[in-house]
Amino acid sequence: MSENAPVDQEASNARRGRAASGGAAARRAARSGGGPGTQLTYIKRKINFYEVLDEEGLALIEKNTDTVLEEIGIIFRDDAEALQLWKEAGADVKGERVHFPKGLCRSLLKTAPSTYTQHARNTERSVQIGGNATVFAPVYGPPFVRDLDGVRRYATIEDFRNFVKLAYMAPSIHHSGGTVCEPVDVPVNKRHLDMIYSHIKYSDKPFMGSVTAPERAEDTVAMAKIVFGDDFVENNTVLTSLINANSPMVFDETMLGALKVYSRHNQACIVTPFILAGAMSPVTVAGTLTQVLAEVLAGASFTQLIRPGAPVLFGTFASSISMQSGAPTFGTPEPSLVSYGAAQLARRLGLPFRTGGSLCASKIPDAQAAYESANTLNSTILAGTNFVLHSAGWLEGGLASCYEKFMMDIDQLGMTQKFSEGVDLSENGQAMDAIRQVGPGSHYLGCDHTQANFQTAFYRSNIADNNSYEQWLAEGEKTAPQRANELARRWLESYEAPHLDQGIDDGLKEFIAKKKASMADAFT
Repeated sequence: MSENAPVDQEASNARRGRAASGGAAARRAARSGGGPGTQLTYIKRKINFYEVLDEEGLALIEKNTDTVLEEIGIIFRDDAEALQLWKEAGADVKGERVHFPKGLCRSLLKTAPSTYTQHARNTERSVQIGGNATVFAPVYGPPFVRDLDGVRRYATIEDFRNFVKLAYMAPSIHHSGGTVCEPVDVPVNKRHLDMIYSHIKYSDKPFMGSVTAPERAEDTVAMAKIVFGDDFVENNTVLTSLINANSPMVFDETMLGALKVYSRHNQACIVTPFILAGAMSPVTVAGTLTQVLAEVLAGASFTQLIRPGAPVLFGTFASSISMQSGAPTFGTPEPSLVSYGAAQLARRLGLPFRTGGSLCASKIPDAQAAYESANTLNSTILAGTNFVLHSAGWLEGGLASCYEKFMMDIDQLGMTQKFSEGVDLSENGQAMDAIRQVGPGSHYLGCDHTQANFQTAFYRSNIADNNSYEQWLAEGEKTAPQRANELARRWLESYEAPHLDQGIDDGLKEFIAKKKASMADAFT
């Protein structure tokens, strides 16, 4: 495969992207949920962070974290290489438990970049991760879907492709994500090949890699090299992948294996403690933040032992639980406080930050789903999150990807993107001409400034119904989920795949065929 092939392809896609995203269509997309053919770049944030901890509070959390790392330690399970690397780095290794001298992890993280670019095969879809940037990626991991007929069932590869297509078409989704649902109709040991291919074939946005086994991470890197070329992948970042700590305070061999693969190839890892507070961390915000920071410091610094300079994100997934049933709860105050505090700790480390999304525990896309998701998304953006997983489609505590919820969520993402642009203080934004023209006692509806700006002045939802009661009755008394259902169907019917060079497509198919032929099907 020629190294120039993806460059030529990206140039072609860039020209296509400019035609689709430029001009009036892009301006309309910036004020609405948009639609197929319009795309927004990643958010370039112009609003301040919301912070909940002062300097004294942050220093206390960091001091307690140092104690945890040194006295209690972190387990690196079933990974002799990791234990040996930590010994050589100066850690005190006792069995599988690693105890870290004060300052060791922070010293290692000095080589980790504070921002990086994740390249897409269409260069106009590449994203900055870190700094003032926020990137929205869809739901990740559910084994079930709630489909367009209202049926909850196991997800299939066709559902997977559909969610990739919807994410590709959504203006305010900047990243194709990873396991947008788990296609259980494909063997476990082979499904990662179909999933990665779907991201490449049906979208030209950046995507995530497989982490369910080290060899599947290797397959992801190999497929990325078919698209981008060997040298480009080794010297740039084209994958950002999720590495969960097995909280409390354990990294297992599966996650460590995938982390090592991606770090060695200069690909980004999101080191994320998966926290259900009260079960996997203390019930208090400060205690949870202490454990989160300890786990991130241990896992993120390990990437730098593998390859100094490899991109790594400070991740956290924090939820509370019902102390009556043990079920996870979302949209509640305590996880928001964890997100705000963790974002502050990430900025002090100089690492990009991941948290939040549109999370809810509701079983259907109802009012509970809406307010829990809105609460979570609001704290996500105000915290200053750089990479937002589960931005759209999450339902039932992450057990289901929902088509209707996906469409409702991307509408909210468009609103959030507009909010993040802050206040327009340009000459047009100041509107002094309008104030002079209208004067006291009149109205602004017909003035020149309103006429020039009315099409783009306010965000326009693709889902909400703001018409009169009589018009709503005449149009069928449709609920928001019903309108979302119709929109999803229209989008999928009108979907057109982005261009993919035939040589790259053939190379991917050949690689997949050989890999699948080399092993028997396994469903566990």
